[in-house]
Amino acid sequence: MKNTATEKETVTTHKGFMERLGPVEPDSYRSLCKAFLKWTVIAIVCGAFTGVVGAMFGKCLEFATEFRNEHRFVILFLPIAGLLLVFLYNSARMQDDRGTNTIILAAGGKAEVTFRTAPLIFAATFITHLCGGSAGREGAALQIGGSLTAPLGRLLKLDKKDTSMLVMCGMSAGFSALFGTPAAAAVFAQEVTVVGALQYSAMVPCMISAVTASVVAHALGAEAESFIVSGAPVLDVSGLPQLGAVLVLGAVCAAVSVLFCETMHKAGGLYAKYIHNRYLRAAAGGVIIVILTILLGTTDYNGAGMDVIKRAFVGEADPLAFLIKIIFTALTLGCGFKGGEIVPSFFVGSTLGCTVGALLGLNPSFGAAVGLIAVFCGVTNCPLASLILSAELFGLAGMPFYAVAIAVSYMLSGYSGLYSAQKFYQSKFRPQRVKKQGGH
Repeated sequence: MKNTATEKETVTTHKGFMERLGPVEPDSYRSLCKAFLKWTVIAIVCGAFTGVVGAMFGKCLEFATEFRNEHRFVILFLPIAGLLLVFLYNSARMQDDRGTNTIILAAGGKAEVTFRTAPLIFAATFITHLCGGSAGREGAALQIGGSLTAPLGRLLKLDKKDTSMLVMCGMSAGFSALFGTPAAAAVFAQEVTVVGALQYSAMVPCMISAVTASVVAHALGAEAESFIVSGAPVLDVSGLPQLGAVLVLGAVCAAVSVLFCETMHKAGGLYAKYIHNRYLRAAAGGVIIVILTILLGTTDYNGAGMDVIKRAFVGEADPLAFLIKIIFTALTLGCGFKGGEIVPSFFVGSTLGCTVGALLGLNPSFGAAVGLIAVFCGVTNCPLASLILSAELFGLAGMPFYAVAIAVSYMLSGYSGLYSAQKFYQSKFRPQRVKKQGGH
């Protein structure tokens, strides 16, 4: 009798659970397979197309960097380049374009993306790099990917939610095509939109799109980013001092992340406050960058600065390089030039980690890796994407240490971030929901 009663309770409990779950459609598995095939085809198409454009974009930026390094006088044309960019965006009636923030809003279903964003940001980022503006490329990659795929949603008559997933596919593909880090790209596209609420329904299309874009871009000659890290400690008793040093370095990176984000946000406001005309603002910003470059006597802070990042991984970094790069990037993007902030954050993090890590007793190369990934996490608020990115960029050696630095930087950077459109769903300090916007 006791067993029978228990069985009845189990059946009743199961029945109650199924009632709360809702009715199960007879053809639910068929619908699941149909959705899988639908998004697989869409993701492959998005990934292939974006991979081709992303590879072209990467090659153009490589050409711009090589040409600038061989003909350094082109930096003198930066003010004129600023005037040209303002003219292009005004002509396209996109003078109030919010850049990556618009793509993030579109991924959350809060904005629409126009196709003309892609050619505009492609050309504008190329011009910025060619003439020596301090900027990255991933912001452009996210915008290119999102704006290239959004029209497909209208063509296929997708609803609002499916269009949001489609934009995420494009973001994943754009990031992956440029960096060759598909797993991190797929997670980043979801995590950066709403912190603490991953859209797992978008995982399959984003991952397929990112992998496809990476394969296509590689086939067209694009090379995946990777860094050789030396001196990664082992996680055992002998590695406890290094673990403590990594914890401290993670906290330092969090503080610098906040400094980076606040400087980026305030630079644009200061430009607008004192120079109302967009043309004059862009020209003035170009003049300032040219003067600073001449005064410093180096072009290390122009363009993306990948050479400086690579030097940090062999233990060579100017102690103030991270601070100078923050200033150059804020002055460049704040006045109207185009590009991204992620590669500059790599520059800031690697040079900071190389310098501070050595002071804390870490191998400078390993310190550069910790700094790069911790600052990236601090400015983007994407800890899962950061952890995956560390594996794709550095390999698995030192993974527990990267995880600690990422966690510390994520928590201590607070709710600051590069993207004002980013939303926070979960508190960073206790297990509860919050409603906060990113940015400043």
